[in-house]
Amino acid sequence: MNVTVFSTLAFERPFLEQANAARHQVQFYEAALTDQTAPLAQGALAVSVFGADDLSAPVLAQLWAHGVRYVLVRAAGTDQVDLPAAHRLGLRVAHVPDYSPHAIAEHAVALMLALARHLRLADQQLRANDFCLDQLIGFELHGKTVGIVGVGHIGAVLARILHGFGCRLLGVDVQPNPDLTQRYDLQYVTLPELCAQADIISVHTPLTAQTRHLLDDQVLGSLKPGAMLINTGRGGVLDTAAALRALASGQLGYLGLDVYEAEKGLFFADHTRDPLRDEAFAQLLTYPNVLVTGHQGYLTREALAAIATTAVASFDAWASGQPAPHEL
Repeated sequence: MNVTVFSTLAFERPFLEQANAARHQVQFYEAALTDQTAPLAQGALAVSVFGADDLSAPVLAQLWAHGVRYVLVRAAGTDQVDLPAAHRLGLRVAHVPDYSPHAIAEHAVALMLALARHLRLADQQLRANDFCLDQLIGFELHGKTVGIVGVGHIGAVLARILHGFGCRLLGVDVQPNPDLTQRYDLQYVTLPELCAQADIISVHTPLTAQTRHLLDDQVLGSLKPGAMLINTGRGGVLDTAAALRALASGQLGYLGLDVYEAEKGLFFADHTRDPLRDEAFAQLLTYPNVLVTGHQGYLTREALAAIATTAVASFDAWASGQPAPHEL
């Protein structure tokens, strides 16, 4: 099968090549898929895309016209894909939903610990030869109430980790998992109840029309004063403007982000020579109690290998006339 890979990141290509083992003819492009770059897929039966790619109806129609019949998203999130349009055209779409819940959950905990123990400020002080501890008094995770918004595969792993820390666990999900209640004493509650009780909230819900800006002024205003919010899910679940207002008022005491609602065109690229034109993002970075990482939660050797393996398994299935492992 001929495959065109868009938005190829340098660090992921070796994993994809190793998983493929020359079974499929693969053409890699660093460029994102857009209406301008869609002709690069001419002659390919399948394309592989990432988070920044444009899979709107017009682009999907172009892909179909160029002979593409299969689309593989190298990520769990598929909000950038117009699935109804893809299905109308006859395009088969698959994604990689379970590459490593451990990678994301562990990164969420890393953000929690870094914020709780002021590691960003501690590092800055030490590098300036300042070893005073006055501004570095933190808090322990043990005994804290942590609310998990979206208790799927990642949320379940996070629950297990935090149970080991001795945290009290709350969860919000459309499909409660009684096994987590039995194993980790996780209590399912409503979102308002979670916000009122949680010292720390970790977001792992997918981005849908219902969850976009789920965390808005009203929800953030209902948090315990000084609460910590961690988002390693999807950037659009959090209203950035509302978060800035909550930080300014002190209602939000700590904010850890691995995703950002306007990250397209910003993350995954070197902008050291470019001015930062995103005023909201620049404002976030001025807060000492905000820690932002550039969508690196998934970035482990294990996760990259799993993504590549699942991607190639999808191509194998389609080439043999079978459904891919995770078709939508």
